Amino acid sequence: MNITLIFQSFMEKYGKYFFIICVLFCVQNSLCQQIDTAGARLIAPLQPDTAQSYALSEIQVTGKKVTAEVIPPRKLAGETLKNLSTLSVADAVRFFSGIQVKDYGGIGGLKTINIRSMGTNQMGVFYDGIQLGNAQNGQVDLGRFSLDNIESISLYNGQKSSMLQSAKDYGSAGTIYIQTARPQFTENKHFNFSAKLKSGSFGLINPSFLWQQKMGRDAARHDVSTSFSAEFLHSNGRYKFHFKPYLVAKDTVLTRVNADITSLRTEAALFGNVKDGEWKIQFYNYHSERGLAGHIAKYIYQHTDRQNDNNFFTQAGFRKNFKKYAFLINVKYANDFIRYFPDRRLSDTTFNDYRQNEVYFSFANSCRPFQFWEMALSADLQYNTLASNVQNFAFTQRLTGLAAFSTSFKWRIAKIQASVLGTFVGDRRSNARIAPVMSQKPQFTPAITTVLSPFKHFPLDFRAFCKRIFRMPTFNDLYYSQVQSYLKPEFVQQYDFGAEYILYNDRRDKTRLVSTSVLQNLNISADIYYNFVENKIAAVPANDAFRWQMMNLGKVKIFGADISADIELALAKNWNLNILANYSYQDARDFSDKNDSFYKNLIPYSPQHCATAAVNLACKKIRFNYCFLFTGERYNGRDNIPANYVAPFQTHDISVACTFKIPVRASFKPSPTITINADINNIFNQHYEVVLNYPMPNTNFKIGVKVEI
Repeated sequence: MNITLIFQSFMEKYGKYFFIICVLFCVQNSLCQQIDTAGARLIAPLQPDTAQSYALSEIQVTGKKVTAEVIPPRKLAGETLKNLSTLSVADAVRFFSGIQVKDYGGIGGLKTINIRSMGTNQMGVFYDGIQLGNAQNGQVDLGRFSLDNIESISLYNGQKSSMLQSAKDYGSAGTIYIQTARPQFTENKHFNFSAKLKSGSFGLINPSFLWQQKMGRDAARHDVSTSFSAEFLHSNGRYKFHFKPYLVAKDTVLTRVNADITSLRTEAALFGNVKDGEWKIQFYNYHSERGLAGHIAKYIYQHTDRQNDNNFFTQAGFRKNFKKYAFLINVKYANDFIRYFPDRRLSDTTFNDYRQNEVYFSFANSCRPFQFWEMALSADLQYNTLASNVQNFAFTQRLTGLAAFSTSFKWRIAKIQASVLGTFVGDRRSNARIAPVMSQKPQFTPAITTVLSPFKHFPLDFRAFCKRIFRMPTFNDLYYSQVQSYLKPEFVQQYDFGAEYILYNDRRDKTRLVSTSVLQNLNISADIYYNFVENKIAAVPANDAFRWQMMNLGKVKIFGADISADIELALAKNWNLNILANYSYQDARDFSDKNDSFYKNLIPYSPQHCATAAVNLACKKIRFNYCFLFTGERYNGRDNIPANYVAPFQTHDISVACTFKIPVRASFKPSPTITINADINNIFNQHYEVVLNYPMPNTNFKIGVKVEI
């Protein structure tokens, strides 16, 4: 079975739809060209400029931040992101409201995210604008993305409201956008270099470096630069924990074993600018060897499962803007390899290999016929394969086509964006007699977003969106076992209403370089939402630490509310205080069958209450940071019984950092900048579990030194 046959079958089913999409592309481009031509004819010949110019004194402005998007995202960037006591992207996203991070213990444990209890696979993770995938359980392990090369992390509920984006951007219930640092050079400087070394508990050794080089200009005098970063991480993963079996009075102090990890991440990128546009080429590789510590139970205190991973992808993007038209092209190739050793005590030669390939192409274009009206059309094509050395594991292929049309209208007091996404999926296996393949009719899912700003001089916005989502079970859900998973596609309906107050103070006395107002930034938002999930696909830990049990939950209703606040204060000269706080309430219950014992029970791993807070106090070159995380009670099974109860927990982390320059002679400038950072996590030694029977570390520390030139 080859790609020719699957492509032929795919076109027989969906060819007429792609013909319609091509026609729409042509109509849209023709319309934009006609509008540009007509506009040019209406422009009168240029007249000599007779206007006089006058010098104006400096003015002070206080107002609302201007954003091009219909609904701005929650965002961690700059100093706020640097100050968090975090080692990876997974640790940082905990500080978004509505997000739950599943952490299976230690530095090497799998770390996935879940938004508003809709499931990990409903959360799209985009790396520099292109969605990430992973060969393990269809989930993206955010623990393998370090913050050393990350510029910002953004969260969108519903979907990103930008017009120029790929069709995949419309296909998730929520999205995380990870933006890597694009090289920026000061005057007369042609390179940036930083090196960091961290060490601490559990035998942690974590060196990394980042090199950015200005390559000059190409033949068209466009700036070209390159970036290269690498990070090595090793930890023995050994830490003490308390274990108390259900209905046992005494607990036992044990040591977590087989939780070690050794990994190497390397990234390289080439950046370029063109007139009214930019391009980028990236290469990423992550290799790790780790132990799967597994669950703890009575008389089961350790596991010997091992796993080796190698994740590689290369991607490229090109964006070009014209007067009323813009287009975006993204391409990607990814190769994910996993070698799983079920039990090293039996044999070192017994292992299961899984290899997944992905080829992806996306073309998006947008047109603005008038200042208040913009429309966009995008189409994606993705081809995936999955192969394994497991007995009777058939070679599996999937061809996915996505097409999205969106339009937006913007007036002074209102913004409206509407979109519809078409999804066309076809699977094929080399031996369908072993297990049936998924077949699905074309699905069209709409979404609409509105924002109302009724007050001209008061920065208060009201927003609402409704959206329908369709998701096919992944290869990993269906085929990652000798036991076949019979799963139905998942549908989600989202409804959200919220309000946001954003005040941005830019009043600064430039002669003293200090703020003239105590309140610098204030951002307060609140949302209430309702989600209805049909055939929700849930992953529940099983006896096998590598392969989880997959199941469909017939009907799930989720009611919730998110509240977040971001406050920046200038307390005194050189003293700045930043407070980031989030609270989330959600009630996610199973309404599948009235005859079930778990009818109207909370679904597994869905806490009703979550709260996070981060407080950063900075004075000149010294800063102090405090982080708080609370997760309420939850259950690890569909029956809300004491045996499935997972206790609430809270953690408190602190960090202190000092930055200073090393004086050097003028001939050796620029002067190196050194930052020394010390973190203490879980300072009150809380014994807790994010996932039942996967104990988390107690008090631990990290010390880091960073040199920047």
